[in-house]
Amino acid sequence: MEARLDTSTRYGPFAIALHWAMAVLLVALLALGWTMVSLPDVGYDTRKITLILVHKAMGMVALALVALRLSWRLRRPLPPLAGGLPQWQQVAARLVHLLFYALMFALPLTGWVMSSAGGYPIPFFGWFDVPDITGPNEWLFHRSIEVHRWLAWSLAALLVLHAGAAVHHHFVVGDDTLRKMLPD
Repeated sequence: MEARLDTSTRYGPFAIALHWAMAVLLVALLALGWTMVSLPDVGYDTRKITLILVHKAMGMVALALVALRLSWRLRRPLPPLAGGLPQWQQVAARLVHLLFYALMFALPLTGWVMSSAGGYPIPFFGWFDVPDITGPNEWLFHRSIEVHRWLAWSLAALLVLHAGAAVHHHFVVGDDTLRKMLPD
């Protein structure tokens, strides 16, 4: 059991697996979202409908995983940031992680509101429909589309910043920032 726990110097296997699962899932959701909205709205396009349904179900998986991840994080101490970081980088690192959590919750929630307000069900991979979070509301439907879109762009920018910082720390600074989140 101890091998699954974070230590004072690095993340444990469970935290690492959650991190990388979320990373892959978020990148897939962004790619899927941008692909599906680029398809035309004319006629009955089964590709677009299929992509939308998969995107919705994967969004619910992301919501469950971020809830699990936050629960895990609240019970485990964070390994310290790399030694010798300037104060502004320490603050920036913590702020980016807080923004990630906010966006990882806000994106699936706005998608859920969007679907509910638009009267569109969220089938969870054909097993069941996720209950609506709100009743039909055209104004809310259109506003949540815009909010969801801006949150997605914000997440994409934050992912690029986060990955760029990790690569910078690994190859330029030469510290353990990236290694703490890689498997042994």
